[in-house]
Amino acid sequence: MTESSPIALPKPFLGVTHSALGRTWVERCSAAQSTIALAIAQTHGVPDILARVLAGRGVGIHETEGFLNPRLRDLMPDPHVLTDMERAASRLADSVIRREKVAIFGDYDVDGACSAALLAEYLRACAISYTIHIPDRITEGYGPNIDAIRALKEQGADILVTVDCGTASIEPLAEAKRLGLDPLVLDHHQAPERLPEALAIVNPNRQDDLSGLGHLCAAGVVFLFLVALNRVLRAQGFFQNRREPDLMGSLDLVALATVADVVPLIGLNRAFVRQGLAVMRSRRRLGLAALLDTAGLTGAPECWHLGYLVGPRINAGGRIGDAALGSRLLLTEDPVQAGRIAGELDRLNRERQAIEVVAVQEAEAQAMMALEKAPDQAVLVTASAEWHPGIVGLISARTKERFRRPAFAFTLNPDGTATGSGRSVPGVDLGHAVRAAVEVGLAIKGGGHTMAAGVTIRAQDLDRFLAFITDKLSEPVSTMRLNDRFPIDATLTAAGAQPALVTALERAGPFGSGQPEPMFVFPQHRVIEAREVGSGGHMRVKLRGGDGSFIGGIAFRAAGQPLGNALSGAIGNTLHVAGTLSIDRWGGQEKAELRIMDAARPE
Repeated sequence: MTESSPIALPKPFLGVTHSALGRTWVERCSAAQSTIALAIAQTHGVPDILARVLAGRGVGIHETEGFLNPRLRDLMPDPHVLTDMERAASRLADSVIRREKVAIFGDYDVDGACSAALLAEYLRACAISYTIHIPDRITEGYGPNIDAIRALKEQGADILVTVDCGTASIEPLAEAKRLGLDPLVLDHHQAPERLPEALAIVNPNRQDDLSGLGHLCAAGVVFLFLVALNRVLRAQGFFQNRREPDLMGSLDLVALATVADVVPLIGLNRAFVRQGLAVMRSRRRLGLAALLDTAGLTGAPECWHLGYLVGPRINAGGRIGDAALGSRLLLTEDPVQAGRIAGELDRLNRERQAIEVVAVQEAEAQAMMALEKAPDQAVLVTASAEWHPGIVGLISARTKERFRRPAFAFTLNPDGTATGSGRSVPGVDLGHAVRAAVEVGLAIKGGGHTMAAGVTIRAQDLDRFLAFITDKLSEPVSTMRLNDRFPIDATLTAAGAQPALVTALERAGPFGSGQPEPMFVFPQHRVIEAREVGSGGHMRVKLRGGDGSFIGGIAFRAAGQPLGNALSGAIGNTLHVAGTLSIDRWGGQEKAELRIMDAARPE
């Protein structure tokens, strides 16, 4: 028996083995992918750097054309591949034809607001009466509840459709069925083995679904449902004397939800976002146009704007204000109301940011104390009775970003329970671990998906919950940390970073979860300026290349953090600076800007 050869690890890019964020830089393209990149450039006539970006993301020579020009009609599956889809579409079609009143029960985040608005907009186009209920995060919690369902029945609802929730709501949906509401579930969260007694549960992540569409957000599922519903109504002659609803015109909502819910931007999701952004640029939807104006975005929206500018403002209503503001904004046809709601959401978002700053500092202090005692702690759990329940997801996200491991943040409630939210890292399935905690009785309720989950436990069980989650996740977290490498697509200089290059690279987009933005290193550029701006801990940076060319950059939430310290400590000296590129159109002029993600001292 011969001894096996050790696995050859990729060489550190520019020799960086320990960056400001403690990571090893590696070249994204393998040797084989570099060969494919050359073939893509020669065969399809694209720039070499774009070819490398494509090859580094697994795109082959024969897949290039379809990847650069994803068409919805080529990627759309038959909606009936989803379990229960035919039954759900047939039942709601009957409801439309009989002109029954439809109750829509949504979630209080962006995906929930978009999903509710998608369905409501379709019903409105069919002249069908509907009502939307978005639960209050504090008084009702996540998902359907019995009191709300009874109230919807009293308001005259004939059928209940839950969107972005409902898969684990056994008792509430049993009550809906008892009341004769024929519950339909349109969801995407991980499903327990035992499902509620609903007329139909359309969820690509239920255990008996073989559609392969588990990467869709709830709005994507709702869109497929509407395609199926439209087909049934057309076959039954419903549209003989009326115009069919504009499904393609609603893709702006699907795109927004897909980006904001951080689902993988692969396959059908890429086409949804690409087409949805084109719809959004027309500014047809008054609420979204008003929100873009409030956020100061006058140009064409890009993918990252949805995640960083639009999404947080819609979420602010569900976090610390009126949870129904988001769906009302997306549905309004009154420009005055659109402006008013957009302004209120912007105010709530600023208030949320102020609350978040203090809470995140407290959570990071708790996390550092935990890591001092156990440096290899796989999962971080922080808690406070002072934290607003609406921001625990943001606290866990910031803690996860800072310490690069899964994190939970809990609000301690007066009734002895703790309401928490968790965020994960690639390769670590948080939703599955939370469902396991529910199944063994450790959690009162909980669920989610791979990268994010919500959970309610007894406050006295915080330590038990930490031990349980750590046991479930320690192995995948260890694997992730062992392979914590920072992939680099190419090197650039300040002179070479031009708007034309950014425009060319956008052909490989949209970028997001599962489809990372091209990452470039600016080697040995001198740091001319690194100063904090605004109240969010962002840093404005200016770099100079060896030929005297300059490029500006921004490092989000970096002040006082390892990255910010590395930048400010290098003023007057050279650094390898890594980041992604965007176009700054301020003042009517276009120039490339760097969003700084890491830095390292030259060896």
